[in-house]
Amino acid sequence: MPPARGDRDARREDVSEAVWRTLADKGFGGLTLRAVAATMGVSTGMLMHYFPTKRALVVHALDVLERRTADRPRRDRPAEGLAALRATLLDILPLTPDDTVRNRVWVSSWDLALADGELGADQAGRYARMRSAIRPHLEAARRLGELPGSADTDQLAATAVAFTHGLVVQALFDPERFSVTVQTSMVDGFLRSLAADGPPAEDGARTRDAAARTPDAAARTPDAAARTPDAAE
Repeated sequence: MPPARGDRDARREDVSEAVWRTLADKGFGGLTLRAVAATMGVSTGMLMHYFPTKRALVVHALDVLERRTADRPRRDRPAEGLAALRATLLDILPLTPDDTVRNRVWVSSWDLALADGELGADQAGRYARMRSAIRPHLEAARRLGELPGSADTDQLAATAVAFTHGLVVQALFDPERFSVTVQTSMVDGFLRSLAADGPPAEDGARTRDAAARTPDAAARTPDAAARTPDAAE
């Protein structure tokens, strides 16, 4: 017999906590009804009142992970600009034991998301929200003169997310090489590169400048051709 509504609601938090402990210990690859039941000390039959299928369990586990990620402690945010972006990027990285666990669980979920169109779309949505959260910091940096006025903040937001999650993966696999100090230094170097060298949009501007000079080079070609007979003489 399924539990009464009040009992069901009362136990749901316990179930979610057991799901999280299982994820932290085994990742999504080891997430099964049996494993969660063992963590709770209950039967798999009891859990099936909450999760009738493995996919239902996975969907709930992703919700638990997203909530824990959203509720994690965060650094104080400077007012705006690149300093605020720095704090945001550091909050993503595995710089503490809890952050490391969360990132390991996220990475373990990618295989499931790649194999399931709906879960994959959900994951793409999470990345879109992450880019949207980063973009205002870049827009503020551009307004403050920390980035060129031509900076493409959409592209830079995508670049920042790609850089940070690439660093996450390397730090998870090689924590001795990518220590807290190294990760922080790499974020600072990344931000300095935006401020010093300009974003991809500036590269485009340099290309346009070079293209604008091309007619001058072409204009010199007839002069060179005109001098050719003299050289022959």
